[in-house]
Amino acid sequence: MSTDAVAAIGFIALFALMMLRVPVGIAMGTVGVLGFGYVIGDIGPALKILAQSPIRTATDAEFAVIPLFLLMGAFASSSGMSRELFRASNTFLGHFRGGLGIATIAACGGFAAICGSSVATAATFSKVAYPEMRQYGYPQSFATGVIAAGGSLGIMIPPSTVFAVYGLITEQDIGKLFIAGVVPGILAIAMYILTINVIALARPGYLPKTPRHSWAERRDALRDIWAVVLLFFFIIGGLYAGIFTATEAAGMGAAGAFIIAVLRRKLSREEFMRSLIESLRTSASVFTILIGALIFGYFLTVTQVPQRLTEFLTGLGLGPYGVLVLILLMYLVLGCIMDAMAMIILTIPIVFPVIKALGFDPIWFGVIIVMTVELGLIHPPVGMNVFVIKSVIKDVKLSTVFKGVLPFVLTDIVRLAILILFPILATWLPSHM
Repeated sequence: MSTDAVAAIGFIALFALMMLRVPVGIAMGTVGVLGFGYVIGDIGPALKILAQSPIRTATDAEFAVIPLFLLMGAFASSSGMSRELFRASNTFLGHFRGGLGIATIAACGGFAAICGSSVATAATFSKVAYPEMRQYGYPQSFATGVIAAGGSLGIMIPPSTVFAVYGLITEQDIGKLFIAGVVPGILAIAMYILTINVIALARPGYLPKTPRHSWAERRDALRDIWAVVLLFFFIIGGLYAGIFTATEAAGMGAAGAFIIAVLRRKLSREEFMRSLIESLRTSASVFTILIGALIFGYFLTVTQVPQRLTEFLTGLGLGPYGVLVLILLMYLVLGCIMDAMAMIILTIPIVFPVIKALGFDPIWFGVIIVMTVELGLIHPPVGMNVFVIKSVIKDVKLSTVFKGVLPFVLTDIVRLAILILFPILATWLPSHM
């Protein structure tokens, strides 16, 4: 049997296992071991890879960036920083028409800067912002749509675990990837706010106003979030100035979030243990996928799938941007059946050689891919953030959330086009590090 046929059977088996709800990491590891053993004609070396890969991944110091940033986000979530961010945003923006929606987007952006997880951001603000919006008469579809869109900022605004994983797989500077996400993240917040303003103007009376807050209330609210702002600028500033690496930044961020929470008496012993368990559980899930992907990568190497795909796509005559569009469409389709992390880990080893052959900037492509994955979190028929919101807000229908999020899906498509047309938005800051 030819290696092409073996590769095709391997991918069919992989997706079949995933459809049977076998965890992605285990499915990739299984196919990788069996496929590698079949191609070389000896299962022994494949079993050695299976034995060595977990140890190599778990003991690699660079991979420590993932659990440390996850721990930082868990401490930030448990200590109530999300509620303080929303309160501060609301005191300044809530009195505008649609202001609670704008405040939610602003608070999601602030929380994303210390969390790094879209799912956690969406789940948190389903509890914090949704009751407030419903109390003032905001439509259910709009309230949930805003939270779904705002939650997707979690993987764009640094620090982001998805950026970190992309950097580890492609051997790119994680610090530069984080910095590259700053301007696109700000652009995302600005365009979401613009979308809310357009909805408010197009449908007068659809979005209510809330009472204006006094300057004393605003001052008190700002006093509550100074630590969050300081932590973010400390991490990103340190990365930009080259004071510490991404792994060191993750350690400083986790320690900083813990110290701030303790000093402000916001972290009980129960919440501390919950944060540790939550970050450990998520880290174990990510590392399982990483180990499975590493084993699957050996199978890809012996079957030469990346090289064959590169030859095929570059030979279509579509030009670099035509091939890029095909790749992004593939990601949108995969977003219907896979979560963001699994998608990145499974596909980047295959797609990245194509991107290098086409001459695209790897840092810029990292931002583009994260934006596309971000879109997959909210677009129908399956959006991870939508299901997270549904699990938190029991009385909302999935169709209601998708209806509310559609304007933001269109906004994301426009934003993706802007980043493709103007790569400097993602590359300018990293070039000055």
